[in-house]
Amino acid sequence: MNKNFYGVCAALLASTSMIAQNVEGDSTKVRQLDEVVVSDSKFELKRENSGKTVIKITAEELERYQGKNITEIINNQSGIEISGSRSPEGSVFGVYARGGRGRQVLVIVDGVRVLDPSSFSEVYDLRLLSAASVESIEIIKGAASTLYGTNAATAVINITTKKASVKPISLSVQSSVGTNQTQDDQNYNVSRSSNSAQISGTLNKFNYSGSFSNRYAEGISANITPANEEDPFSNISTNLRLGYDFSDKLKVSVYGNQTKVNTNFDNSYGPTDAPNQFISKQERAGVAATYDYGRGSLRANAGYSSYDSENITDFPSTFKGNNYVVDVYHKYNFNDQFHSVVGLNYLADETDFLAKEKFEITDPYANVVYVSDFGLNLNAGARLNNHTEYGTNFVYNINPSFTLKMDGSYLKFLTSYATSYITPSLTQLFGNYGANPDLEPEDDRTIEGGLEFAGKGNFRASALYFNRKEENFVFYDNATSSYKNALNTIDAQGVEVELSWKAADKLNFDANYTFTERKGDDAVRIPKHKINANLGYAFSDRAFASLNYSLTGSRTDSDFSTFPSTIVPLDSFSLVDLYLSHECIENRLKVFLNVNNILNQEYTEALGFTTKGRNVMIGFSLNL
Repeated sequence: MNKNFYGVCAALLASTSMIAQNVEGDSTKVRQLDEVVVSDSKFELKRENSGKTVIKITAEELERYQGKNITEIINNQSGIEISGSRSPEGSVFGVYARGGRGRQVLVIVDGVRVLDPSSFSEVYDLRLLSAASVESIEIIKGAASTLYGTNAATAVINITTKKASVKPISLSVQSSVGTNQTQDDQNYNVSRSSNSAQISGTLNKFNYSGSFSNRYAEGISANITPANEEDPFSNISTNLRLGYDFSDKLKVSVYGNQTKVNTNFDNSYGPTDAPNQFISKQERAGVAATYDYGRGSLRANAGYSSYDSENITDFPSTFKGNNYVVDVYHKYNFNDQFHSVVGLNYLADETDFLAKEKFEITDPYANVVYVSDFGLNLNAGARLNNHTEYGTNFVYNINPSFTLKMDGSYLKFLTSYATSYITPSLTQLFGNYGANPDLEPEDDRTIEGGLEFAGKGNFRASALYFNRKEENFVFYDNATSSYKNALNTIDAQGVEVELSWKAADKLNFDANYTFTERKGDDAVRIPKHKINANLGYAFSDRAFASLNYSLTGSRTDSDFSTFPSTIVPLDSFSLVDLYLSHECIENRLKVFLNVNNILNQEYTEALGFTTKGRNVMIGFSLNL
């Protein structure tokens, strides 16, 4: 084992005992029973009045994930499997929610839809986000196109980045270093690092925030091959946000982001080692405005993104694309019980093929929320999708729930019926190979039913059954060498169970279980069973430890080493992670140790691709 790495670990952990003052840490905080959720209605609703089992990852919880990237954090949630999250940095093969595919998950950052229109599948690359810049994450599962439009078929991942400090000037720094090694090569060399710095503040009516982050990793080959050469990964991201409060009612902010990714990868077919390289630059800019008046508010989010990527291989290719998003909506509270949202959403995607191609979508939508004083809650809405290629498409949702309050506790019964749509990608409509401009949108219908109980002592449990049907999904027909809408349907069903319990002042426990069954195709990389469990304990006001267990059940994958490719089974696997933190100076300095796969288990996540063994990360966060 590398002596230098052990020396760094010892020095950092020893420093935690140098200051013996008692401080009140926040690492033992758990989700509160009266927490507020926003994503499922665009209103701030108490969880007991929401008709969904929304997953909310708070700022306090994100602090306990220091040393992990966004894909690792989200992968611990129920109903979601991110293939590649346990592989080397730079390997993300797909986000699967409720038995769906990557294009059926919509990612929103600060109210704006994000995706790369030049990519084959038009999905957002979660590698572009720095976990250090994220304030909170809300995940709603199920069909949600009524509020969020195309791609919101199986889940919406709503990410909010960190805002400006209320102090005139504030500095936040996070840094970590660690290993990047496989199960059979435990060399303990320092080969992975993550750093970020944010400076922000508020000066009267003006607020500002600027941040820089970078991630780097080397030491692991992307593919399992005899040579196993290293495939390094780097990510550099810069953010700037400026805001001005013209009055108590009118607030405006502008933002900009640039992210660069550079990663080496190997050939998928074989698989074989190769000096392939992927270089990508993303630039985003936008404006957000809010005008509040009494019972109502008018909100506008507008964003522009550009993507410029290059694959350097034996068959080099370049990808350039832009997208434009404008979402304007009016919220009104008629009283404490009845709320409404009326909005207009516009988006345009464009990319370069043999010529520049583009489509536009203009969608009016409306949603209402009713919260009665006798327990009945209703969330319902509709959207009329207008597309420049295929015309119009209508989607809607009906989401009633009933909350039975019982002396500080509640039992909530919920159900919903919702439809969603997925626009064919620009590649499928106009690409250089097999394009079909006559494609129709993919349709998705989801039925849910379940219950949630929240008791005294910060205890919450929920169980939910879902049933999905996919129709008109787009596939590549080898017989005609073109894209087509399928005539058959895909059926997916499953059960999601969640538990959150603060067993004592210093002990909390969270767990979830997901059963997923998909019929109609090969359903590759979708586990039938998945379990996550986390046990956290506060040894003192300053010291915190957590143990995380995850089980990924059996599933299948495509074997591209044969022609034609075959479907092969993959064994289930389980991993155990350890996290330790110590707050040295009250609300100022915290150090942490993160050990992933502490039992050094060998497993396969995606056929032919490398996975990580035991790895150690140490780091600190400093707030000034």
